[in-house]
Amino acid sequence: MKNYAYIRVSSIDQNEDRQLRAMQELHIPEKQIFVDKQSGKDFNRQSYKRLCRVMRKGDLLYVLSIDRLGRNYKEIQNQWRYLTTDKGIDICVIDMPLLDTRQYKDLLGTFIADIVLQILSFVAESERENIRKRQAQGISAAKAKGIRFGRPEAKLPDNFLKLVRRWKNDRSSLDEVLRTCAISRSTFFRRLRELKIK
Repeated sequence: MKNYAYIRVSSIDQNEDRQLRAMQELHIPEKQIFVDKQSGKDFNRQSYKRLCRVMRKGDLLYVLSIDRLGRNYKEIQNQWRYLTTDKGIDICVIDMPLLDTRQYKDLLGTFIADIVLQILSFVAESERENIRKRQAQGISAAKAKGIRFGRPEAKLPDNFLKLVRRWKNDRSSLDEVLRTCAISRSTFFRRLRELKIK
């Protein structure tokens, strides 16, 4: 039997140290700790898939909390059953002692663990939905204040119209105009459309 740990943070700039410390306190070897820096919306994650391939019947998987496993209600349920039933792996959710498949192996214990799992996975997905709503509201509020997202708009030179006329009259090539303006071909034609230049 081997002990494994799964750690997940939602993005590359988030820090997994808190989860890592919890796993180190359990003396899980570093090579048996699998980390993904990716959304929990589904289980299409590189390290998680690798973890599933290496675990064998009788192994034990630790996760700090159920939302670190995932944030999709149905997929958490499916993965839990796949790991515990199909692969015969025990799972321990550190911050929720009722979600430790080594305990409560009788029918009542399994029933209680199933209820807790359903509630927590529902909460995890609900929180994901709330995060998305708050993010959309934040973006909308920022746009209303005039904050722009993405790369800053390429500034056109003051003589842009003159350069366009020269190009249209075959007195300079498009490449020369693009170099002078320091813009891409797609930006050039988009700006022509925006300025309604024909």
